[in-house]
Amino acid sequence: MYKFIFPLFLLALTSAGAQVPAMFEGADLKLGEKLIAESKCSACHQQKVGGDGSAIYKPAGRVNAPGVLRGMVESCNTELNLSLFPDEVTSIAAVLNRDHYRFK
Repeated sequence: MYKFIFPLFLLALTSAGAQVPAMFEGADLKLGEKLIAESKCSACHQQKVGGDGSAIYKPAGRVNAPGVLRGMVESCNTELNLSLFPDEVTSIAAVLNRDHYRFK
């Protein structure tokens, strides 16, 4: 009996940990990681907030929902003339959600 329950328990844990907001489902995380590196996001964030730039991800509740997060990435896209497509913006936002925000 235990050999059937344990795998179901592991599946439930894995599924619960993998929950992402609907807008980020299916986003290409590898592409998002690549675009973050190519766009030099960390260097820009370091210039804006100092240190390693990660303080930009915790602006006192400013980014409080998945849509707001995606909107912030779109703002960077527009402000810096990155010419990213909508799916690329979503991929970057999905990576940021995974690594910093963890919205469900």
